[in-house]
Amino acid sequence: MTATDYEYRGLLAEAWDVLRGDTSDWSDRFFYRDVIKQSGQPVLDVGCGTGRLLLDYAAQGIDIDGVDNSPEMLALCRTKAAAQDLPVAMYEQYVETLELPRHYRTILIPSSSLQLIIDPAAVDRALQRLAAHLLPGGTITASIMTLWKEGEPLESEWEASAVRSDDGVTFRRVARTRFDPGIDCEHTEDLYQKIVNEQVVSEEQHRRSPATRSYTQAQARDLFERAGFSDVRLYHEFTHEPVQPEDSLFTVVACWPE
Repeated sequence: MTATDYEYRGLLAEAWDVLRGDTSDWSDRFFYRDVIKQSGQPVLDVGCGTGRLLLDYAAQGIDIDGVDNSPEMLALCRTKAAAQDLPVAMYEQYVETLELPRHYRTILIPSSSLQLIIDPAAVDRALQRLAAHLLPGGTITASIMTLWKEGEPLESEWEASAVRSDDGVTFRRVARTRFDPGIDCEHTEDLYQKIVNEQVVSEEQHRRSPATRSYTQAQARDLFERAGFSDVRLYHEFTHEPVQPEDSLFTVVACWPE
């Protein structure tokens, strides 16, 4: 991905918070909070987007910075931060070339964001750059999804819509995915529509081919161990229970050596 090829733009960015709705009780919010308690601050939120976790944690008094490659998502985040009077540092950078002014005790990679980096060599570089920003003994945690298993359908389609509370505008998303087992990647095609008074006033097609890389549990563990992390643990979804063989959603927690 090049510096001009960021995905989260246009109607996708504008509709992001509306379509997600209330995220205050999402289980990853509490899991990552526990990791921060155990590992310490400061914290870096990788792929912070519009600030779902970043602003929530900052409001709790946590020393946290955010980084994202989308200027449009960061602009929305900054507007929300200003409205809440939260002086949060945010950086527009790609993880593969990350260069921030300080180091962290805890690094979060939520929402399977690491899987948006398709090229295996680029993923290795990203983890190396993240490791370079961890303090000795620091912790990195990332949610990972196995996107397809043998016997499952290779294609799927779904749609969602939601109304923006302040002006009644409706956003609609129609999503189509196709998994390619040959390259362990998913291709996506999304239609975003903005609807006013039941009329579509604008719409955009967002296509990425490929869009997301899938990891098995073994592949994810190897990825972090290869980057030099130690004590690599996999958990069942966003709990403190060990991962189960059948889990498609799991969370990696790993340490950088002292």
